[in-house]
Formats: sequence, C-alpha cells, structure tokens
Amino acid sequence: MPTSECVFCRILAGELPSTMIAENELAVAFMDVNPATDGHLLVVPRNHTPDLLSAEPADLSACVLLAQAMARLVRERLGATGVNLVQSSGAVAWQTVFHLHLHVIPRYDGDPLRLPWVPAQGDPAAIAAAAAKLTAD
Repeated sequence: MPTSECVFCRILAGELPSTMIAENELAVAFMDVNPATDGHLLVVPRNHTPDLLSAEPADLSACVLLAQAMARLVRERLGATGVNLVQSSGAVAWQTVFHLHLHVIPRYDGDPLRLPWVPAQGDPAAIAAAAAKLTAD
C-alpha cells in the first residue's frame, strides 16, 4: 500500500520529480538524486514494500531483473568498467528510505568509492558456529 510519507511512493505517484530510465510491470528505475558515481540509479518495486525481508517474490524478481538490465546499460552506454548492486535492509544496514530499493552504482577506474569494511580473516570457530545455526533444521 503506497504511503504519503514515502518519498519513493510519491515519486511513483508523480508527486515528486524524477528522471525515469526504465520500467517493467512491477518495478521502475530512476536516477538517484544523490549519486555516488556518474549514472547511479535506483530500482524500486511499484508496490510499497518496506524492505527485502517483506518483499513479495514477484516484486523482488522484477527488481533484480531490472537492476541487471540497468547494470548492462551503464556498462554499455556510460563506459562503466564495473557495477555495484547495493541493497540495504534496516537502519543498522544504512537503509534511509523504507521502501525496498536497489542501488545500481556504475564503477569507473579511479572513482572515489571504497569498500565500507576492511576484509580480514575471520575467526574459524565463529564462522562454524554461524554456519551451524544457519543450517540447523
């Protein structure tokens, strides 16, 4: 159900301006107004869905397929040499708009973006413990 407080619902309703790029029956792609790199865009489901965990399978599938098409497009037309697909669910995971969205971020040699964490060897016992919880019946 669309909400009047949701900025993405307001964009989809035509109440706020946006630069639409592509769409399918269940999802829409438009330019991010706070781009991390040239060509950064967002893919959102037409239905208001707060996050990844509450998404209907059809909406999620439509978003992922449209994001893939947009990733191909930024490589072909903008000359990106890579693409980050970023999805955040929950405030602790940096979600700021609580309508499911996928960031399609074109990457270029020498752009300023860096990993948000420093990869380092994990504790094997902690990894095994988490795996055991995830695979438990």
